[in-house]
Amino acid sequence: MPFQIIKHDITKMKVDALVNSTNAKPFIGGGADFDINAAAGPKLLEERKLFGDIKKGCPILTKGYQLPAKYVIHLVAPIYIDGQHHEQEDLYQSYMSALNLAKDHEIESIAFPLISSGTYRFPRGEALEIALSAIKSFLDLHDMMIYLLVYDKASYQVSLERFVSVKNYLDDDTNISPDFIYSEKMPLWEIDSSITIKKSSQQRKLDDLEFELGETFAESLFRLIDERELNDVEVYKKANIDRKLFSKIKSNTDYQPSKMTAIAFSISLELNLDQTKDLLNKAGYSLSPSSKFDKIIQYFIEDENYDLYEINQVLFAFNQKTIGGLD
Repeated sequence: MPFQIIKHDITKMKVDALVNSTNAKPFIGGGADFDINAAAGPKLLEERKLFGDIKKGCPILTKGYQLPAKYVIHLVAPIYIDGQHHEQEDLYQSYMSALNLAKDHEIESIAFPLISSGTYRFPRGEALEIALSAIKSFLDLHDMMIYLLVYDKASYQVSLERFVSVKNYLDDDTNISPDFIYSEKMPLWEIDSSITIKKSSQQRKLDDLEFELGETFAESLFRLIDERELNDVEVYKKANIDRKLFSKIKSNTDYQPSKMTAIAFSISLELNLDQTKDLLNKAGYSLSPSSKFDKIIQYFIEDENYDLYEINQVLFAFNQKTIGGLD
């Protein structure tokens, strides 16, 4: 199952489990710990006390009680000192231990806060990079719907160099390809040179038209997968696409995907810009110069950067919907 970065109140997430960064000893702390306990009601702390002290790297699971989530995974997160006391490794293991506990309990969906980025003083940009690294490693081997909840801009901004380069690209109209340029006075049938439509003074019946249907999106997708000698699992995982959705597309050659899904597969297959446009066209879509989302996608394709986690990080930073999930 896929991964999404979202802005949302963790106490309102309708998932199998949410993660609570808490104290080693059984008492309610501040921040999200306080909010989660307040929303769950007093029984959450009562069950939490049954486990006694929680060791770092050994999270526990309780019921969610009055929360929309069925369960709460409580873990002790690392405190950032100076970056020289294994804080990065400890934070990575915090995510992995929670994910492995969820897997052991057959949990299918889980929501994380950006662990240690608040009162524990972990630099937020670094905390985000570690979270993404851990989640990606887990999803390479397992299926689970994972949400990472990020609240403030400082938490999700990518490195200054990458952020500035994308921003400059978005602000620069000279990078628009010739395919995007047309005159408002140009007849619609002359905009795309690959399509020839002749004006006719006589109205023609639909039955008189001859259709030559080309390759469908699904047919094109699986041809490309075969040509690149890829297996299905690595393709849908790299595309951040749900396994059930992938199976649905594979079983229906006429499947009509969303534009987001079509782009996800173009990224997964590492298509160049022309190939991406062709695959999108098979699904009835195109890249628009007036869309910030589309221009960000074009930026990464031209840069030959097909890291979907980084792409989603940038999309989120620019307040765009991230790629992947359900159609």
